[in-house]
Amino acid sequence: MNRADVTEMIIEKKRNSGLTWASIAEAIGMSEVFTTSACLGMNSFPRDKANSLVEVLGLPQDIAVILAEYPTKTFPQTIPTDPCIYRLYEIVGVYGDTIKELIQEKGGDGIMSAIDFDMTVEKVPYEKGDRIEIKMTGKFLSYNQW
Repeated sequence: MNRADVTEMIIEKKRNSGLTWASIAEAIGMSEVFTTSACLGMNSFPRDKANSLVEVLGLPQDIAVILAEYPTKTFPQTIPTDPCIYRLYEIVGVYGDTIKELIQEKGGDGIMSAIDFDMTVEKVPYEKGDRIEIKMTGKFLSYNQW
């Protein structure tokens, strides 16, 4: 069994149970974003959280070992066609240079960490129709100047 098989099993259990990512995350004591990401194979769970996830979803215990393994993070080299993911690529395409400029103007020559990183995704009411709010915070990492 490999990581892709485990991800497929998790998605199937989630679908059949009617659980949400938020309820799964709450049950194992982790953030919704990180839990979802780790369940989809892009992060690894600490072993105790992997054990909790296996218990919550009723998965075979040996899957916890796979959930705790460090993943290989690969990204497709083509622009995705899923509309939601494509729009995020579009945002980075249109505003990526602007975000970089503003990070560097406010913080200096550096980047925002994707490792020391937090993110929330919320649906918020808005007079012209509900909106999705994505809030990302990452540690500022300056480039060495030597």
